[in-house]
Amino acid sequence: MTSTVIYEGELRTVALHAASGTTIETDAPVDNQGKGESFSPTDLVATALGSCMLTIMGQKARDLKIDLKGTRIEIQKLMKPEPRRISGISLTFHLPDQLKLSEKHIKILQNAADTCPVKYSIHPDIELDINYNWPTAVENFSSY
Repeated sequence: MTSTVIYEGELRTVALHAASGTTIETDAPVDNQGKGESFSPTDLVATALGSCMLTIMGQKARDLKIDLKGTRIEIQKLMKPEPRRISGISLTFHLPDQLKLSEKHIKILQNAADTCPVKYSIHPDIELDINYNWPTAVENFSSY
């Protein structure tokens, strides 16, 4: 079992991760009858995409002995009415300025992020806008 989800009332749920015992609360958003006091389930879908992409990129970076610590992603989820659903997800990666990467390493890391399983699971009708703000590439940088 992966998880259990319990409805607590007032449009709030608590998900329990079976292996670790970690919990995540969700709340319906204000624009859909909720209090908006926590991630909504659709927020978690968009956030899972960013987290997955950064995790897969981190695995490849670790193999290349590149430290991505401090990398952050700004995520914007867009909704469509009737039926209410996610219509788009925008992700903007901000890589640390101190990174010294070659064009080759940038391409490898970006390709790694693009192979994340959540990205492959997103329905093709959901428009993805993914932008990477890489520090300036160093020509022929070969310390890795």
